Amino acid sequence: MQNWLKNYVEAQHRALDSVPLDAVERLAESLREVWRRDGQVFAIGNGGSASNASHFSTDLGKGSSDALSRRFRVLSLTDNVAWITALGNDYSYEDCFRRQLENYARPGDLLIAASVSGNSPNLVRAFEWAQEKGLETAALVGAKRGRLAEVASQCIVVEDTHYGRVEDVQMHILHMLCYGFMEVPEFAQ
Repeated sequence: MQNWLKNYVEAQHRALDSVPLDAVERLAESLREVWRRDGQVFAIGNGGSASNASHFSTDLGKGSSDALSRRFRVLSLTDNVAWITALGNDYSYEDCFRRQLENYARPGDLLIAASVSGNSPNLVRAFEWAQEKGLETAALVGAKRGRLAEVASQCIVVEDTHYGRVEDVQMHILHMLCYGFMEVPEFAQ
């Protein structure tokens, strides 16, 4: 077990080291521009990535906003279980995020997705719809990249395919985005 733990931690370090910080900075700048325009930020994902989307929305909406002169308008589309299940039941699960965006999204808003595979149909459909409607899109994906990497306006790749490691590193990235506004407030000025 000790060797497995050591190997796991070493692999986690390699996954974290693979993060292109210039791409993270570019996404932080996009967040800043959406904030300046008083646009909306949406976060989506499935499974552990849904939890990351919810966590990110909480941190950006509370912690980051507390450090700024005006609050972020941010919403995790993973959090309304009743709405998600109604959309999945009455239409299709593949449209559970796209149909929520139809209610909320406006051109110039920002849609962020976290996905290890990059191929989840509900995320891809939301991104394709968002691109057609003039939203900016940012995908955080694993090494397989998937369709999200092809349709996103921005893409940050974690060079690993292990679900736990990629989800952990994606949360690191989302935390960097939030804490950048909390700890470098002049960035948003």
